[in-house]
Amino acid sequence: MKPVIVVHGGAGRIFKEREEGSRTGVVRAALRGYGILKQGGSALDAVEEAVRSMEDDPHFNAGCGSVLNEKGEVEMDAIIMDGKNLDSGAVSAVKCIANPIKLARLVMEKTKHMLLTDRGAHLFAQAMGIPETPGEKLITERSRERWRNNLEPDSNPQEFQKDLGTVGAVAIDSEGNVACATSTGGLSNKLTGRVGDTACIGSGGYADNHSGATSTTGHGESIMKVVLARLILYHMEQGMSPEMAADTALDYMKTRVGGLGGVIVVDNSGEWAARFSTKQMSWATVKDDQIEICKYITSKKFCFNPL
Repeated sequence: MKPVIVVHGGAGRIFKEREEGSRTGVVRAALRGYGILKQGGSALDAVEEAVRSMEDDPHFNAGCGSVLNEKGEVEMDAIIMDGKNLDSGAVSAVKCIANPIKLARLVMEKTKHMLLTDRGAHLFAQAMGIPETPGEKLITERSRERWRNNLEPDSNPQEFQKDLGTVGAVAIDSEGNVACATSTGGLSNKLTGRVGDTACIGSGGYADNHSGATSTTGHGESIMKVVLARLILYHMEQGMSPEMAADTALDYMKTRVGGLGGVIVVDNSGEWAARFSTKQMSWATVKDDQIEICKYITSKKFCFNPL
């Protein structure tokens, strides 16, 4: 099996001044993940590394760069899933953690649970030796300014949600195993303790070797209502291609609950898709040592040596 990785940096509207940073960020993440696959590494390791790369990039709404809740604090969600055995780990409403995706994987591998939240997740991180990152170090000036603007009496928070950058990755490795990972800072000025789709298995992501893997982005409450990630794999199990399954599920979410979003998908034969119902979505994929980049910037393909 030839390995494949697809990453996304969020669906919505990508402002002109952020296009280059978003493009560079998803390319870097895809290359890092593919480098692991190229050396015979697992899909699970590849998606974790790709998402960690974007969590460390302030252009995205995950890790450093996360948006702020109503109190001006960072609260993050993340999920990772192994398609080989359907094991999954997730965290929600976590603070002072630079890479929530790493903590999500530890939940999967070191506990009997699938989801830890808030203080419980914090205590678990301490027990696992994950260093605490001061909350201020996760806050960018852009996130702070967005938070302040949303506090104004005449503000329109919905307008400022359009360029959010939830991140995710899906991959298939040389052994034919698939995996997914998704991470986010959520919605700007959200209620304290709000958890969106990202940490919810079947909504923010799903992976199953019998069909494929997907990671979602967009309006979290809408994604949860239709269980978007699992819905896409269901359509694939009925014989649809990744692209058709993604479009069908996104169309259903739009018509049924008025929600917009985006998805990346890889099936168990290595076919992939990156589809969205929003204005734009940053994404990149690597297959056969070729990278393809989101078409809102460029559709150019080129060869490279990732090692």
